Amino acid sequence: MTRRALIAAFGLAALALATPLARAQLAPLQDKPFAEHKVVLQLSDNDPKKQGLVLSVASNLMKHYDPDKVAVEIVAFGPGIDLLRPDNANRKLVESLVAQGARVDICLNTVDTIERDTGKRPDYIAAATPVQVGVAQILLLTENGYTLVRP
Repeated sequence: MTRRALIAAFGLAALALATPLARAQLAPLQDKPFAEHKVVLQLSDNDPKKQGLVLSVASNLMKHYDPDKVAVEIVAFGPGIDLLRPDNANRKLVESLVAQGARVDICLNTVDTIERDTGKRPDYIAAATPVQVGVAQILLLTENGYTLVRP
């Protein structure tokens, strides 16, 4: 086997072994290939006013632009994951944004930390897309043309 073929085989093997979660994190980059505007909104605290502001910005972007021309992703980590709990007052708005094509990510590192600290894994809504590391998701998005907004 030539060196080039060997390198290609290793590359294909690495892709095949990639976790489904890692592949899921790449999905938003392909969800809206014709998006002219790409925004990632950071939510890292549980202040209800901050949650409302993040959701308002996302909603306004979805209304202002053709849904196929804008990619909006909210990344919640740390105390920000409270937005994605089933009993959050903003649940219906979050689910509505997801139904319109926005994506809402929840940091599994935060979920794991809460479980380790409390002995119970926190529940979160099905509309949330789990990502292993919230900040890494933001980096991935910004490296691929998304503008980071921290309302």
